[in-house]
Amino acid sequence: MPQLLRYAAAGSVLALAAVAALQAPASAAPVTASALGPYAAPTAYTTVATNVAARSDRRPTNGGVHDPAAKKTFISWAGKYEDNYVQAYDHVTKTWSAPVKVADGGNDTHNYPTLIQANDGHLLVFRGMHNRELWFARSAKPHSIEGTWTDTQIPEGLGATYPMVFKTKAGAIFVFVRETAGDLDKKYPTDFRPMKYVRSLDNGKTWASSEKLTGERWNIAPQTRTDNMNEVYIGQMRYEPASLGRPERVAIVYTLAGGGPESHLHDRYHRNIYHTYFDPKTLRFSSAKGADLGVKIDDDDQEKHLKVVDTPLQMPNPRSPDYIQLVGSTLGGLTPFVVWMQLDAQAVVHTYTAIHTPFGWQTRKVASGVRVRDMEKVDPFTWRVYATTNDPAVTAVSTVKLYAGTLWQPESTIPIPRAVQRIEVIEGYRDPARIVISGASSARPADVADGDIYVAGAPGR
Repeated sequence: MPQLLRYAAAGSVLALAAVAALQAPASAAPVTASALGPYAAPTAYTTVATNVAARSDRRPTNGGVHDPAAKKTFISWAGKYEDNYVQAYDHVTKTWSAPVKVADGGNDTHNYPTLIQANDGHLLVFRGMHNRELWFARSAKPHSIEGTWTDTQIPEGLGATYPMVFKTKAGAIFVFVRETAGDLDKKYPTDFRPMKYVRSLDNGKTWASSEKLTGERWNIAPQTRTDNMNEVYIGQMRYEPASLGRPERVAIVYTLAGGGPESHLHDRYHRNIYHTYFDPKTLRFSSAKGADLGVKIDDDDQEKHLKVVDTPLQMPNPRSPDYIQLVGSTLGGLTPFVVWMQLDAQAVVHTYTAIHTPFGWQTRKVASGVRVRDMEKVDPFTWRVYATTNDPAVTAVSTVKLYAGTLWQPESTIPIPRAVQRIEVIEGYRDPARIVISGASSARPADVADGDIYVAGAPGR
């Protein structure tokens, strides 16, 4: 079946499911983990490091990776001064290593460690020295955290913040970063902060900038908006392998920030949710509907083809939508959906989902009072969302089943003993090491590090 017809047929089937779900209550009755068979939610946690975690702004991205060859799981986290640490879990001996410091973090909460494993087995931990430089630490030996790591600057990543990394099936490594353009050239206002990337084809030994690869200095770059919302905050990127005749791709969800119509100001307001795909082979972006946007997204592109929902500039809680958004796909990867949070006038957080159908993006509110952190795919139609609550007295992590991108079903809880700030699903996880949970520090400065690091998963696997 030609791809267009296949998309239309699959989309029509899912559209009917989406309409049915939209007619149902946003939340259904909880189910027990025991009823979920091999897809059971994590219920057990381990404290792997105590009183070490600093405040971190890490998005839900690359907190850990499972290495089948070594029979180990590796995780990364931000310690005092945002210094970058890694740990290893041995699935044979069922023991955790002591934390290993691999790089200085520069005392900035934006400089979270982002971990990936190159095809040569070496572990790479990236950090963006806020608005300045892109660095990565490389393990001394493959499949191991032992030995002295090397620390290298990637010159092509100048001005970098918020590194997000993925690896293709062939082993190409891409690191997307946001450039603070005004710090490199004063002609740009402080609220122009576009996206660019670097790529390595040799396991991190050499790098090429997206400008060299495409001829464009930036690749997601709204620049001429009258509301000055020209800062890009990517909430999540998700690599999707080739499937059903389509090539591999990366799904991206993002929101905008800026000074608003009043003046240029960094991160005064947030606005709107956008979704796009990136093709790592052709280096081109496209919409959920299949519109080819070329190697660069500008404001016209995103408003015409990529907008999921239009949200107003609002007070007294102007940074809404939230910095974290989640992205996935259902029906075998043919139909994308996104999850995001917004604040109301009373600072209550509300969770929304949107799924793309042949009739456009279908949006609904599914929950209030919870903060989504990350999610994992359960089956072709179902995802598990990890969330926390706004209530500081409730420290547990909750799990929710999300069906067809629309139906929200509370599932179970993981009784973490202290407050949680971040959660990341471990790439290719093997239980009991499924998610990394960073405990909240008692204060924002990066020189205070008293949160715990937990890892949770399903026991007995």
